[in-house]
Amino acid sequence: METNRQKKIGTVLQNDLVDILQGEVRKNGITNLIISVSKVSVTTDLSIAKVYLSVFPTDKGPEILAAIKSNTPLIKHDLSQRVKLQLRKVPNLSFYIDDSLDYIEKIDKALTGDENPIENPNLLEKRKKF
Repeated sequence: METNRQKKIGTVLQNDLVDILQGEVRKNGITNLIISVSKVSVTTDLSIAKVYLSVFPTDKGPEILAAIKSNTPLIKHDLSQRVKLQLRKVPNLSFYIDDSLDYIEKIDKALTGDENPIENPNLLEKRKKF
């Protein structure tokens, strides 16, 4: 259960990380790439922040994640300059790809396509008769 302080710090970090990452994409002239920060969760001792990124197009996700992880110290420095009046110490950042949108899309396709378990209950393992 996250405390209010963790939620507030997560929101502050999320907003600033969005500005930093999208600013770098614009500054480097990269087109056809969208990076968004879907969630930031901070540990109870405020020492580690898990940053979940959504990357579009999704096939570029692993290479973008590797580039961001290699530039984590620079991103943390930029972040510390932005939040220095709000936080004494900036948490260590760990980046992850948020694939929840792909998961939702997969479920949606399964329900609207031929694999709909509601219309065809024989698809479910428990319903199959041996």
